[in-house]
Amino acid sequence: MKAPSPPNVLIVLSDQLRRQALSTYGDPNIVTPHVDALAERGVRFEHASSTCPICVPFRFTLMTGLYAHDRKVPAIEYRMSPAERTLADEFNEAGYETIYTGKWHLDGGHGRMGSAVQCGRTPVKKAYRGRWRKWMGFELRNGPFDTWYFEDDDPVPKPVEGYQTDGLFDLAMDYLERRDPSRPFCMVISVEPPHDPFEAPEALQRSWEAMDIVLPPNVEAADAEAAERIMLNRKRYYAMVENLDWNMGRLGAFLLRTGLHSETVVLFLSDHGELGDAHGLRGKQWPYEESTGIPFIVADPRHPDRAGAVIGDPVSTEDLFPTILGLAGQKPRDALPGENLTPLINGSVSKLDREGVMLEFIAEQRKGVAFHDWVWRGFRSARYKYTVRGDNHGGSPWQFFDLEKDPWEQRNLLDDPACRAEITRHHDLLRQRMKETDDHFVLLPAFGREGLNTWD
Repeated sequence: MKAPSPPNVLIVLSDQLRRQALSTYGDPNIVTPHVDALAERGVRFEHASSTCPICVPFRFTLMTGLYAHDRKVPAIEYRMSPAERTLADEFNEAGYETIYTGKWHLDGGHGRMGSAVQCGRTPVKKAYRGRWRKWMGFELRNGPFDTWYFEDDDPVPKPVEGYQTDGLFDLAMDYLERRDPSRPFCMVISVEPPHDPFEAPEALQRSWEAMDIVLPPNVEAADAEAAERIMLNRKRYYAMVENLDWNMGRLGAFLLRTGLHSETVVLFLSDHGELGDAHGLRGKQWPYEESTGIPFIVADPRHPDRAGAVIGDPVSTEDLFPTILGLAGQKPRDALPGENLTPLINGSVSKLDREGVMLEFIAEQRKGVAFHDWVWRGFRSARYKYTVRGDNHGGSPWQFFDLEKDPWEQRNLLDDPACRAEITRHHDLLRQRMKETDDHFVLLPAFGREGLNTWD
């Protein structure tokens, strides 16, 4: 009997899309029918987290399978070494065509090239592209109506036509239609929206600005002017998400029309969330769900019996590398810290043999930005989230939330005597995971437990 052909793998990576901003994850303000349809024919992870919730560390882990703390990767301004073994290396050696389209953000960013415009007009040198064989990428831009990309080794930038998300999906679909189909492909479509600035196509943005929306209970505004700004930004953010969903619909129709639908595994995810003034904060970096919580949906046409399955196990960034390979029937060459989630996706196992996942923020080099003077670590189980914070002298207990009773993380239970046993258990889980992964962070003694990485 002839062995089944390996599937194509298509990864759609958005930037700063919080899990809560999609209707399939329960958002009351928006309907995202195409992302919802992907979840309905695939598997949706209910508790996926960005391990280190900011652009560069996430992308480093996606590309290498390593924790950000393995290389002490800072928030931004980090250039990944060409010596790292990447996801593209694995797929190249397995006979796949590897294709990267869109934002890269592993070539030093602002720290090497200055402004976002300069970053977007400067090509990523071949040695620093992770060995993706077909390249239609750029370092970063953060300007969805003024994006340029570079094709392969051509040093002349080419404009992305129209709105960035539309244009990058066009580039990806056009290439898939004209490529040699004799080999399977692994493609990444990496779009910046809904990363700020919050700008969407004009008609769509005007439509959202005229709508009424409901704010979650943890959104905080200092005054009426701030409340107006928050409302406007969130509406524009939703407009960007709706545009992304529309493009997912276009992609789905394209895969059906070209016959790729039945032989392509589609993954939809984000690098981190957007706080959107939850807890009075914007951006990402913080360990709150709006920041760490990401969508993660996998539609594998080989397993129609799994359509609509929802997986409650906590998963995180380091699981992506082995899982993406696992979906293609491959294993990483080297030992890595993450789990291959393919058995969960195809239903051959019902639960992972672990309590949860570690979260972390490693370093921030920019003065005046959150976490320049101190950083954090955390452990996220299915029900609880525990965090510690501190500087180079060590971290101490910071937060403990019951996400089942308090999904908006408004009640820090760290000092609640009734939760002491559970808090101590999560401290032990965090300490153990730090030890297993050779994390350098100094964990001070707490709850009768010895410290980790401490000195006299």
